[in-house]
Amino acid sequence: MSACKRLLYFVKHRNLWTHVRRNVTTWSPVGAAFNAKPLRRLDLFEKSVGLFGVPELSCPAGFQVATKKALTNTEVLVEKACSCPPGVETVEAFDQLSDGLCRVADLADFVKVAHPDPAFREAAEKTCIEIGTVVEKLNTNVELCKSLKNLLDDPEVVAQLDPDTRRVAELFMFDFEISGIHLDDKLRKEAVALHVRLLDLNNEFLVGSHMPNRIARSAIPEHLHVHFAKEGSFIQVGGLHADSPDDLVREIAYRIYLYPNADLMVCLEELLKCRHKLAKLVGYESYGHRALKGTMAKTPETVMSFLQLLTDKLSDRYTKDFKMMRDMKKKLNPRNSELMPWDHPFLSGVLRAERYNIEPSLYSPYLSLGACMEGLNNLFSQLYGVSLMSEHPSAGEVWSEDVRKLAVVHETEGLLGYIYCDFFHRSDKPHQDCHFTIRGGRWCWETGQYQLPVVVLMLSLPHPTKSAPTLLTPGMMENLFHEMGHAMHSMLGRTRYQHVTGTRCATDFAEVPSILMEYFATDYRVISQFARHYETGQPLPESMVARLCESKKVCGAADTQLQIFYAVLDQIYHSKPQNRSTTEILKEMQLKFYGLPYTPNTAWQLRFSHLIGYGAKYYSYLMSRAVASMVWRQCFIQDPLNRDMGERYRREMLAHGGAKEPMLMVEGMLQRRPTIEDFVDALVSELNPNFETFIMDSES
Repeated sequence: MSACKRLLYFVKHRNLWTHVRRNVTTWSPVGAAFNAKPLRRLDLFEKSVGLFGVPELSCPAGFQVATKKALTNTEVLVEKACSCPPGVETVEAFDQLSDGLCRVADLADFVKVAHPDPAFREAAEKTCIEIGTVVEKLNTNVELCKSLKNLLDDPEVVAQLDPDTRRVAELFMFDFEISGIHLDDKLRKEAVALHVRLLDLNNEFLVGSHMPNRIARSAIPEHLHVHFAKEGSFIQVGGLHADSPDDLVREIAYRIYLYPNADLMVCLEELLKCRHKLAKLVGYESYGHRALKGTMAKTPETVMSFLQLLTDKLSDRYTKDFKMMRDMKKKLNPRNSELMPWDHPFLSGVLRAERYNIEPSLYSPYLSLGACMEGLNNLFSQLYGVSLMSEHPSAGEVWSEDVRKLAVVHETEGLLGYIYCDFFHRSDKPHQDCHFTIRGGRWCWETGQYQLPVVVLMLSLPHPTKSAPTLLTPGMMENLFHEMGHAMHSMLGRTRYQHVTGTRCATDFAEVPSILMEYFATDYRVISQFARHYETGQPLPESMVARLCESKKVCGAADTQLQIFYAVLDQIYHSKPQNRSTTEILKEMQLKFYGLPYTPNTAWQLRFSHLIGYGAKYYSYLMSRAVASMVWRQCFIQDPLNRDMGERYRREMLAHGGAKEPMLMVEGMLQRRPTIEDFVDALVSELNPNFETFIMDSES
């Protein structure tokens, strides 16, 4: 290395070195990378490689180039899929077709919400709409469907297909069926028009559901103005302020933020009508029946049985929880002790803190971002033989200088893929923690190599300061582990086809790997390997972890019941038309499945953004948690770092993506087929005091 290059290297890396030297604690390379301040690039003369290394995406106009290229390639692959003889080659052509479109659409889907430059966001939005429209047309392309049907209708050809190829062929056929391929020309055009209309309605509702509401400043007591954003003579309310200790602040936020927006109400009503009309058009009883085909639950009836049985089993417990909250409210505010919906999150937090002293600031010094990343690296190394390695991105590869790039490397298989970590708060960035697939893994017949998966994890963590690295609350740490569960699902799958890569599986199964990671995040045997004070190096005391775990059970039944209410509401909205407003449905379901009174002139459903991505499938969180709980207690609770069990988990569940029936993967891991009653019992038993001891005793 020349003297000049050495100097440049030192300048680029001095922040990392001085940070490590200044503090007592020393971190592994991945820990140090996340505890250092972001490195400012000295790349004035470096040529941009484009976002994610895609050369066309060095500027917003590149989206048009990438889209045109993908659509030209699509025409070639459609011709190939329609003309090749029925067999594996047909399915490969379909998967190439899907991959070419997804690689542009998925990347654009991320950029349109996360890029700080409005020009990039706008260009990405146009690409999403353009490719989305093409996909809808392809899903009603009769010749393309005929090619696949010829394959699936020939028993001899089907008999020669391996299980993965057969399943992928069936999934592609399902996409055709739900788009109305079997309809006559007139009805098929109607189905396409409904799909296109739904794209617009989905986007309109998603944007509207996050917009703040405003009210004249004079309508709110002046001493409370400080709690809200100001806009001229108005107060802006952009959230529920659920953690505010002031009852009136919570009430005002609830009433104003949830005040019905007439246009958004019309949008939701039309969206639900369009979904039902489309489902009926393509042969389903309701949108719920269409959405649940291929999931673990399979039907809306099964979902409602699950939610009703869980409600029945939790009834006594959540009644006690609400009584505890009422007593606490009476103690804090004797003059206004009626328990209201805006009280639940705050009072359950107060009860946890009072009983277990779990003030987040006591934990944060032990949970620096670097320590948590080091913990994840250690965990993956022990369970799967996988390491996370920090890489310096090239010029133009990332959309913000604080984005970190990780290579995921297996001890024998080599490089598995890349994770881009967009972890820090940024204005105009969504405040939702999420995982984005940028490129799916698949075997490339054209190159003879495996296409490595690429994903983004997006969080909204505080930036490091001059005196301290980014420090996480226990909740932030669990969210990090949760999202990394999705990422490793994408990395550890080695599916032959991109159409079923990683998290491209049934929604009620896709959350299992992420929720399972939350169990690792609260087990002291895992935490003790990384949670240490960022200044002194002292480990997080075991008693503090035990208190944190027990605190989660306080008001746990009421918290679960709230999720049940949301899931039921989602099911009813996507069942047969009710001939009444969405607010009337909410009012009835809130009374039946939650218990706290409905507040007049509010419309919580207009803030229920999960209705877009999780329409008829919001129950997935509860069902996935039940499965994750069963996997944890049967396979990992005895030894959370057991390599044999980690390999079994990868082999039975993570490796297949969506290439295997979800319940078969669960059955393979648990070595038995669980029932709805088993799922309910798993969720209820978690609320028992000393849950882990109880499980271990019962299995010994």
